[in-house]
Amino acid sequence: MRKGDKPTHTPLPRGLKVEIMDTTLRDGEQTSGVSFSASEKLGIAKLLLRELHVPRLEVASARVSEGEFETVSQVCSWADRHGLLNRIEILGFLDGGRSIDWVRRAGGKVINLLCKGSENHCRNQLGMTPEEHIQAIKDEVGRAVEAGLKVNLYLEDWSNGIQHSPDYLMQLMDSICILPIERFMLPDTLGILTPTQTFYYVKRMTGRYPDLHFDFHAHNDYDLAAGNVFGALQAGVKGVHVTVNGLGERAGNATLSSTVAVIHDHLGMVTGIDEKKINKVSRIVESFSGVMIPSNKPIVGENVFTQCAGVHADGDSKKNLYFNDLLPERFGREREYALGKTSGKANIKKNLEALGIELGEEAIRKVTERIIELGDRKEIVTQSDLPFIVADVVKHSDMASQVKVVNYTLSLTRGLRPTAVVRLEIDGKEYEETGSGDGQYDAFVKAVRKIYSRRLKRKLPVLTNYTVNIPPGGRTDALVQTTISWDWEGHSLKTRGLDPDQTEAAIQATVKMLNIVHGRKNC
Repeated sequence: MRKGDKPTHTPLPRGLKVEIMDTTLRDGEQTSGVSFSASEKLGIAKLLLRELHVPRLEVASARVSEGEFETVSQVCSWADRHGLLNRIEILGFLDGGRSIDWVRRAGGKVINLLCKGSENHCRNQLGMTPEEHIQAIKDEVGRAVEAGLKVNLYLEDWSNGIQHSPDYLMQLMDSICILPIERFMLPDTLGILTPTQTFYYVKRMTGRYPDLHFDFHAHNDYDLAAGNVFGALQAGVKGVHVTVNGLGERAGNATLSSTVAVIHDHLGMVTGIDEKKINKVSRIVESFSGVMIPSNKPIVGENVFTQCAGVHADGDSKKNLYFNDLLPERFGREREYALGKTSGKANIKKNLEALGIELGEEAIRKVTERIIELGDRKEIVTQSDLPFIVADVVKHSDMASQVKVVNYTLSLTRGLRPTAVVRLEIDGKEYEETGSGDGQYDAFVKAVRKIYSRRLKRKLPVLTNYTVNIPPGGRTDALVQTTISWDWEGHSLKTRGLDPDQTEAAIQATVKMLNIVHGRKNC
């Protein structure tokens, strides 16, 4: 292709094989604050190769440290024992053979040499003329091959080079394209390209050198990494580089999960990646790296397979109206239906079905009303909370409310006993008292007992047990179910309260007790 020619897009045949190289353990480790231990790096390598079936793995940069050398040696030793060593790659430099020696001693078989893909980097970072740089590449490739290594070549800052110094880039490529280099890797080092630009510039490379194997290495500075991978593959690259969870310097690299989905669904190409293991590997890398996955991150985010609006849950029940090709089961996940103020009965039914709970329409209506009430208070309601809500609503929804809490205040001051001011409405008449106790709930009960003993001349049941439960998971924002046992004239009764606040839940349980015994003898 001559300079100035504009490449045109032609659809690619479906089913083409795309070679994925994961560089989580090298480029991903350049994420600020991320440093994998030897055991973590080996564990991630095993997951990527044996469970995800990633074809190639870039695990480190040469000559970083003695600790890194030991880690890479462990990874290479394990890979060699399992016949996977040719899939392990290590970044090396044009340094007179020192990187080559480092890789060879660590047990590696593939080196990814870094050269300069832009004249700016060549002259101003290396202080070399293009001719001097070309000769350095030739010398280093020769040393690597002589040492028994396979060689791939990064053209660092390629995206700037092809835009601002294309003559330099083509001079470089024309001089080295005949060398024993397996793959020429085109990095968008600063993440500056758009998908349209990526297609155009990559096409210039694949058109001019049709017999070479090109990889594309995307960065995500404009949040366009996955789109740029799409453009590069349309333009004919045979391999693309990714990281788990998009780890990488600055805004990170192309994310493995999203990139694989785009390749499979929009290009109809084959990667060999086991999609069902993507979420598992993402969570482990999240744990090891300490970089949390955003809840709305495609494929692996906590909320991306959660429907919130009731109309969506209803549509899913009617021929999956709100489904797309990104089915959660593909990625080892399940569809969920959020519970909150936008929930409708369809959401509630979906969650009840998942728990194996059957309720009538009236009970579902009451449960829905309670969830919406909690949602209006901006409380997070989960499926794990649902059995508690059902129990609370179903067991107590028909209870007469002759005793109501009109208002109360609780105070907790260091060095002083907690106090409570409580106003109750009993049979339409309001009563108010103040109490102090060993805790805020105890103060509330003392104030209530004053109302009954002093104002109404009635006795109340005696509290015999108090238990608190939260749903599995132990979140600080979980709903609290407080169960209180009472002794009333030799008879035992239990009442429950449900609220995000433990004291409020206990107060609810207490008011339910007051209504149960209301009007009975000696109460």
